[in-house]
Amino acid sequence: MNAGEKKVVATMIAIYCRSAHGTKATLCEDCNELLTYAHQRLEHCLYGEEKPTCASCPVHCYKPAMRQKIKEVMRMAGPRMLFLHPIETVKHFHKERQRDRHFATKTKATQKTE
Repeated sequence: MNAGEKKVVATMIAIYCRSAHGTKATLCEDCNELLTYAHQRLEHCLYGEEKPTCASCPVHCYKPAMRQKIKEVMRMAGPRMLFLHPIETVKHFHKERQRDRHFATKTKATQKTE
């Protein structure tokens, strides 16, 4: 479930950890904890494979402290991913755009029936 999302999050956290904490082959303890937490949240996501981006999701399942950490990671690693993993980045953004559009359409349809 959400294997693509897990891969992207792992890549972003690895980029962040290398840059911010100077690690080489493995993640530091804090980044490893964040990665484990993010994977747990993805496993228990209410929307499953149709999960929208967290920014457009009506349910925020991250604890506030972890949410702040993942935002920091994404802010720093997102632009770098385009240069380090360009194909994966384009695939990710395309997939996210499709999911968000599908999710928005689905949400509007549900609101109309209520």
